[in-house]
Amino acid sequence: MYDVVIIGGGPGGVAAGIYAARKKMKSVLITDSFGGQSLNSAGIENWIGTTNLSGYDLAKNLEAHLRAQKDIEIIDNDLVVGVTKKPDGTFTVTTREGKTLETKYILIASGSRRKRLGVPGEDQFDGKGVVFCTTCDAPLFDGKTTAVVGGGNSALESVIDLIAYSPKIYLIVRSDVLRGDPITQEKVKSHPQVQILWNTVVQEIKGDKFVNAIRYKDTKSGDEKVLAVDGVFVEVGLLPNSDFVKGIVDMDDYGHIKVDHRTEETSCSGIWAVGDVSDVLYQQNNISVGDGVKAILNIYDKVKKG
Repeated sequence: MYDVVIIGGGPGGVAAGIYAARKKMKSVLITDSFGGQSLNSAGIENWIGTTNLSGYDLAKNLEAHLRAQKDIEIIDNDLVVGVTKKPDGTFTVTTREGKTLETKYILIASGSRRKRLGVPGEDQFDGKGVVFCTTCDAPLFDGKTTAVVGGGNSALESVIDLIAYSPKIYLIVRSDVLRGDPITQEKVKSHPQVQILWNTVVQEIKGDKFVNAIRYKDTKSGDEKVLAVDGVFVEVGLLPNSDFVKGIVDMDDYGHIKVDHRTEETSCSGIWAVGDVSDVLYQQNNISVGDGVKAILNIYDKVKKG
């Protein structure tokens, strides 16, 4: 019987794991990989205490810090797929690889996954011109024309990543405004390689063996056009990884787990949630770390009381 099972290897989960170990709680952290969504970022400039580091380096630092702790078990390359609350108030946690764990408390820091466009051709050309990670795949489009779909920070950062490779980048924006950081917006708007298509929705991704065009609609005029591109980078937001506790905790319409922001506890006594999987107002690494620490300290208070 564990005191706490921590689900997720991003900043929030790792912070909780480090504090759980230092409090000598009987704890285990389960994750498919370390780093969370930041793993896909080429450069992180707002991680407090470090001027700039890559998402890969952040992930390695998080993992190393956690593994330096003696009093925590780590189960990696695995995912939690089910949670059951037992009549005595404790929980059973099951994983993709068939592990079953018993625990008094659970901290969910399972993060989020990328949304898809849900248009014809997206699945067909996934990996054949349809891309979800510029950090991973931007070099494959050296000298090619690309389109980035989205208007938030992830889309703008993808455009910045592509500038070194793609001579022509179309930014496909559903509305008439960008939602990313003002500094990044200015970099994108002012760059000669970038053309922004406002009020535009992708209708179809076309191709033969690989992507060669997108069909899009102008939402103001209703006109549909075909645009020749070699790659489509999809950056239209994230979905919380909360399916495994559906029906156990209260969620908003998007699947974010609702929490008491004083403690991070959910509607189900004994379960806490932090980071992108929760209904936190600002999805930031630094906030996830603080909330992870806050949650595990609250759990520790309950462990002490027995």
